[in-house]
Amino acid sequence: MLYETTMSTPVGVLTLVASDVGLRAVLWPTEKPNRVRLDDCDGGGSDPNGVLDQTRQQLSEYFAGTRTEFDLALDPQGTEFQQAAWMALRSIAFAESVSYGEQARRMGDGRKARAVGAANGRNPLSIVVPCHRVVGADGSLTGFAAGIDAKKWLLSHERLVADAQGSAAHSN
Repeated sequence: MLYETTMSTPVGVLTLVASDVGLRAVLWPTEKPNRVRLDDCDGGGSDPNGVLDQTRQQLSEYFAGTRTEFDLALDPQGTEFQQAAWMALRSIAFAESVSYGEQARRMGDGRKARAVGAANGRNPLSIVVPCHRVVGADGSLTGFAAGIDAKKWLLSHERLVADAQGSAAHSN
């Protein structure tokens, strides 16, 4: 059984989907049909494990600039390669970015940049599993489920938060 709720954010209304195991998806208002496959979604209700409430809280903290890492039970559905790509995304530090080629190298085969890009494009856990931190080899902003403007906003937000935290650390 899947459970669903929505939340308003600076980048639009996000749909949060949880299973009995963990967070299954963070979806954008402009989501393409079938980008993320969700079966058995009841369309509402609160999940018995509180994953939706935890996700809402942690995303709120992220957007407020007080959270730089997520600590949630996750339950993304994908192939073995997609799962590996999504795990690699989780290793990209807050406010940093890497190229698709670098992500592929970190996964053990720098020649698989296109495959990594395709797997990232199916990442069901936007923001929480930060595919927005992956950019083109030349640093350009490329494909993102919510569009380039949302990707630009998220990267800018993270840099501002990191800069503010760095300034605060230096003033103490």
